Amino acid sequence: MRNIPGLILFVALVTLTQPSRSEVSSGENFDWPYYASDPGSSKYAPLDQINKNTIKDLQVTWTWKSPDNEFLGNKTGYAPQPFKSTPLKIGRTLYISTPMGFVAAIDAVTGVQKWVFDTKTYQHGRPANMGFNHRGVGYFERGNKRRVLMGTNNAFLWSLDADTGLPDKTFGANGKVDLTVGLGRPVDRSKYSNTAAVTIVGDIVVLGSVISDMPLVGWLTKKQIDMPPGHIRGFDIHSGEQKWIFHSIPQPGEVGHDTWENQSWKVTGSTNAWTLMSADHELGYVYVPFGVSSNDWYGGQRLGDNLFGNSIVCLNAKNGELVWYFQTVHHDLWDYDLPAAPNLVDITVDGKQIKALAQVSKQAFVYVLDRVTGEPVWPIEERPVPQSDMPGERAAATQPFPTKPAAFDVQGLSTDDLIDFTPEMRAEAIESLSKYRNDGFFTPPSIRGSIAVPMDPGGAEWSGAAFDPDTSMFYIPSITGAITITLYETDPEETEFRYIRGGNRFLRGPKRLPLLKPPYSRLSAINLNTGDYEWVIPNGNGIRQRIIDLGIPDPGPVGAPFGHTPPLLTKSLLFVAQFDDGKALLRARDKATGALVHEIELPIRATGAPMTYMVNGRQYIAVAAGGRKDARLLTLALP
Repeated sequence: MRNIPGLILFVALVTLTQPSRSEVSSGENFDWPYYASDPGSSKYAPLDQINKNTIKDLQVTWTWKSPDNEFLGNKTGYAPQPFKSTPLKIGRTLYISTPMGFVAAIDAVTGVQKWVFDTKTYQHGRPANMGFNHRGVGYFERGNKRRVLMGTNNAFLWSLDADTGLPDKTFGANGKVDLTVGLGRPVDRSKYSNTAAVTIVGDIVVLGSVISDMPLVGWLTKKQIDMPPGHIRGFDIHSGEQKWIFHSIPQPGEVGHDTWENQSWKVTGSTNAWTLMSADHELGYVYVPFGVSSNDWYGGQRLGDNLFGNSIVCLNAKNGELVWYFQTVHHDLWDYDLPAAPNLVDITVDGKQIKALAQVSKQAFVYVLDRVTGEPVWPIEERPVPQSDMPGERAAATQPFPTKPAAFDVQGLSTDDLIDFTPEMRAEAIESLSKYRNDGFFTPPSIRGSIAVPMDPGGAEWSGAAFDPDTSMFYIPSITGAITITLYETDPEETEFRYIRGGNRFLRGPKRLPLLKPPYSRLSAINLNTGDYEWVIPNGNGIRQRIIDLGIPDPGPVGAPFGHTPPLLTKSLLFVAQFDDGKALLRARDKATGALVHEIELPIRATGAPMTYMVNGRQYIAVAAGGRKDARLLTLALP
């Protein structure tokens, strides 16, 4: 962690982009005006009409079909990701984005579409990294001005009139800003994208980016500099003018510049924030979770700690100035991006009230920091980690380990972690493990192939965590599994990258079961006032029946490893949607114990983060589902 002198005492008084929750939400109406309910990403709503006693009657009340479905029709060449967007709810209207770049307004009671706008994202071909993919929009209101803002897959920022869906002609060029301009060097649009809902603080729109940070066998760029930089920028909400830029790869004279050896700062790309951000409107701060630098599994051409890669960075939203930072992984070699927005949490530790943040990670750590100063709430220790044997590489000698809370999932892989349903299975698993380099947690990638636990798709992923402000409980869904990470030497005639990843491979055990003991996914509940766990349970049944069919005694729920949504919290329930037992399910659990209260079978698999709202005294739950040519918004309510 580093504080930046002269800035840490700054407290900005900003005009909120919209009324406070108490103003927009009453007993009869409750809005969901941000991607994760509020600027602090709690994913919480103090609603309880849908509760333990009534949830048995919950049913789909209306369905909205995405305009992607009609657009794709019989077209070929497009392969959009699942429908991951989370709608915002303002008054009686939902605002939502789609993977193909449409923005729509929907009546929150009837599901009738009010307007739809086509950003024509698809005109520039397949977007960077995961292709056609999007998670949501931002909303701004002041006086009579109401705007919906969206960063697109093809690198534009749009501002639309919330009432009509028409572009704001005073914003940028006819309603849009070209995001490939203003990054300090030319950027190929096909390698630069936006998928997250924008963050708005006062009159500033803050954007990160999606960048392909992982050269693969079969997909190479000639030059390192072909990977765009992931700098963070702030734009004027009214005009679209770029007001500031924060260099995620520090330039000469800036904090962190010395963490890029051999002038690698000139050519290295990525170091971006592809996921959501959080904001404290009272402080005027925005909190940015950064990912890995390119090339992601080989860092021999970017020696040093590589700030601000894999860092939580606090910026003054008004001017982009650095307030403090904390790096969670030095010189990342595992693609351990920070995958979700930090949760802003007000907690009481040892009698002291603290404005804090809790950042979940792919490493299965929760980093709990004072969000004003950046200081750890509980000690974080630098501990030695395994070193690389790759030519030209120099892994960081140590990595930061939080002392509290304890890790929420498996870290590193020992024989004690291996499948043991039978002695034969265990012996086979031990034999499989012996083929790879395995020196425990943070084993660096190798040509031989190294074991990585957690995987880069887990512990925590983009689903993040949810926080209950009434109880200080923190809820995390996570994934347990092992992959092999293997490097390949390249042809210098083809690319400047010396070694590249060959793709990760999920490491299976005997009978094509997972190599590890169950559970394969977890739900964890942590009291952030103490840093202690209240409960940990398997997240779903998973392959329980398959294990039984092999003649193995019933192991009980083993956790469904993939396909869960982000969590949703209400006054009494914890919701997570997932595909399990061959069914698309929305599960409600008791927040206090994790016990299953009820599950609702959905007509199609949920793929986005669920949200909840109230209109005229009726509570609704909405969740994006499906994808490609069958993308829908499902909305549930009591009869």
